[in-house]
Amino acid sequence: MTWTPFVTLFRKELLRFLKVWIHTVGAPILTGFLYLVVFGEALAKHLPVYEGVSYTEFIIPGLIMMSVLQNAFSNTASSFIQSKISGNLVFILLPAIPGPQLAAAYICASFVRAALVGAGLYAVCALWAAPPVASPLVLFSFAFCGAAIMASLGLITALWAEKYDQMGAVMNFVVMPLTFLSGVFYSVESLPPVGRTLSAFNPFFYLVDGFRQGFFGRGTTDIGTSLVVVALTACAVTAAAVILVTRGWKIRE
Repeated sequence: MTWTPFVTLFRKELLRFLKVWIHTVGAPILTGFLYLVVFGEALAKHLPVYEGVSYTEFIIPGLIMMSVLQNAFSNTASSFIQSKISGNLVFILLPAIPGPQLAAAYICASFVRAALVGAGLYAVCALWAAPPVASPLVLFSFAFCGAAIMASLGLITALWAEKYDQMGAVMNFVVMPLTFLSGVFYSVESLPPVGRTLSAFNPFFYLVDGFRQGFFGRGTTDIGTSLVVVALTACAVTAAAVILVTRGWKIRE
């Protein structure tokens, strides 16, 4: 099996968002840094975090993971639905590109965008505060699983949606609330029992907490359990996206 279709479509997706990098990469980095400046200064003395860790250092991993998740979702969702609505998706379907390669090209391009945003945000935040990295492997594992989950979910959303409003609804009423309430700006341990219980049902909480443990070596959840949960979720959501694309759900009907 030749991988030329994958490489071609992957390059096309890279060029698509890199041509407008100020919007797709620069803007999320700036937004994340502004969150750091505003919340880091406003809440530094009011919210308890880990002993020996400043509040500013504490929120940097959460901001990076939040940016990775949101941009991985946005990249596949916006690109695919734009192709559907504009009608140029037919030029991708006509060559009969294998479904797994088509899905992989969109998802891998989202990985690149999410990685650029995450690395860029860390570099900018390091000018303000630079949290130590306890385990690069843990860091990479949770970032990879998070990007895979959201890129695949973005692709599924784009397959389902028939207009931009539907995609925007998922982003604004599902993705953003869950990321904001995943412990990015606060320690879940500081919440009342009800809040801690509700956080346990938020899948993004495990991604943020696990990613933060990659920096500080400590967190709220068991690192092994969290990694298994997010890895299985990533495999399931990615498999669903590949199967739906291969079957041509809502694009070949």
